[in-house]
Amino acid sequence: MSTQIDSAKFDQIEHYDAEKRLKYLLKEVVENQIIWILTDEHGCVMLNTEDEDCAPVWPNKEFAQAWATGEWQSFKAEPIPLERWHSLWSRGLEDDGIAIVAFPNQDEEGIVLYPDEFDFELKQQAKKRK
Repeated sequence: MSTQIDSAKFDQIEHYDAEKRLKYLLKEVVENQIIWILTDEHGCVMLNTEDEDCAPVWPNKEFAQAWATGEWQSFKAEPIPLERWHSLWSRGLEDDGIAIVAFPNQDEEGIVLYPDEFDFELKQQAKKRK
């Protein structure tokens, strides 16, 4: 289970650039074996770029829950075990033509990856830990 993040650490990580946030996301997800999304009774939060519909993912509950404001205030942070992500979510997102936006910050900036690319990066990170 992921550890609590204090507000100073939260602010520091929130201001990382997109590449550094991606690296942090990969490290945390592999270490804790959990990916965080925001959901309500209708499904998960979706973001849109000019080219893609994207499901945002976060490394920790605090970062996901920080997005539950405004139009998403009824959404809750939901953990997805990494094993379940690999077995169900990646294929489902790919089948639906939905990309992933990795750890978007409050300015909605994040790296967009296809599900197979994200899985590849997670597996590469797991190899580094061995």
